[in-house]
Amino acid sequence: MNSANPFALPIDPNQPQPLLQSWLLLSVFSLIAAGLFSLLLVSSRTPGIQSAIPFVDFFHTALVVHVDLSVLIWFLSMSALLWSVQLKKAPKFILLAPALVALGTLIMVISPFVGAGDPLMNNYVPVLQHPLFFFGLNTVGAGIGLQLLYNLMSSSRAGPKSLLSTIIQVSVITTFIALLALVWNYRSIDASLTGTAYYEILFWGPGHILQFSHTVLMLLVWVVLIYALGGQLVTNPKQTSILLLVVALPVLAVPWIYYSSPLESVQQRLAFTDLMKFGGLLSLPIGLICTWKILTIGKVDEALRPIKAALFCSLVLFATGGIIGFLIEGVNVVIPAHYHGSIVGVTLAFMGLIYLVLPKLGYGKVDAKWGRIQPYVYGGGQLMHILGLAWSGGYGVQRKTAGEAQVLERLPEILGMGMMGLGGLISIIGGVIFLVVALKSIFGEPTETETVV
Repeated sequence: MNSANPFALPIDPNQPQPLLQSWLLLSVFSLIAAGLFSLLLVSSRTPGIQSAIPFVDFFHTALVVHVDLSVLIWFLSMSALLWSVQLKKAPKFILLAPALVALGTLIMVISPFVGAGDPLMNNYVPVLQHPLFFFGLNTVGAGIGLQLLYNLMSSSRAGPKSLLSTIIQVSVITTFIALLALVWNYRSIDASLTGTAYYEILFWGPGHILQFSHTVLMLLVWVVLIYALGGQLVTNPKQTSILLLVVALPVLAVPWIYYSSPLESVQQRLAFTDLMKFGGLLSLPIGLICTWKILTIGKVDEALRPIKAALFCSLVLFATGGIIGFLIEGVNVVIPAHYHGSIVGVTLAFMGLIYLVLPKLGYGKVDAKWGRIQPYVYGGGQLMHILGLAWSGGYGVQRKTAGEAQVLERLPEILGMGMMGLGGLISIIGGVIFLVVALKSIFGEPTETETVV
């Protein structure tokens, strides 16, 4: 560990890193696949294009796979990459974890093209009611579960932890709690429930818990990137760590939520909603500190500009999504405007992390020019996308609809959804640029690197 940088990732480029490389490659693959599915989604909701796409049923099927790839697989793969950073000399058998997730992901991707359909648009982990899709989803769960268990066992045998390792381990524990909640729900849920109602209850609590893990890691990545840019926060490293750990404290209320309200009750649903809505405010102190730093950090070396751009855009999108969350009234497209902002905020932070670690894992240099442009294209497009959704939601446009089913009649509705579609297409271009930059580094000539980042 670099004593001058307490938040340096302990990656030794002179040592093979097959576990980290596996999780990184899986993360990039999941974004490639999610991007392909997103092309149809954006087109099917854009005025002037939507009428040419008659496959509304396939829209929902594609939406299921897109959401699972871009939220579940991408986030968990990047989480696992960070979890693996703190492991020292991991045995070869743990490579089975990313292998299982990769296999499960591949099965989920191909399942719509071999007969899987009957989509259910429940929250967090939408599903296709088909044995092949469920086999893929369970295989992904097995891989993540294996990584979690190994991290937990390794932690119990480890000595004193660094500040970085402590925060990463909080994410591990939080994700494990989400997994336990999922198992509890599966064993306790009313057997008479079927369809969307069943899966909504199954994933509701675990999905909310998992968001705290993603938020902690996103904030940690902000801190890691700021230090990598040569900056230091106004708080000292220990105070910074405390502010990061506080973000996960609401998870301690999970046992009380399960104890105080029945699994299928409206009370439990609202309790988890409030837990995330108000518990998320605990990220505000460290978020404001990071925002102040990125605004005052000044110029950085050309090679670091992609990281700075990703960090800035991540802050803007996450803050926008959080503000929109307090504007939700009813079931309309303000809801996806909220969570798209939050999700993209996390995604941009992870993109910045990938730009940082690619050369450290034995890959080539990141293209500084396109790497700097990419976050602004992707983030700017997503900002248009969510503002268009929020505007249209104010006029009552319903969520999870496509094509003519949206019933866009008034000019503000059409303009809002048109803005959504244009922003979505721009963000897809930004996503493609990211993939090109990442793949160019992966297949490029390795660069000489320092011991830690």
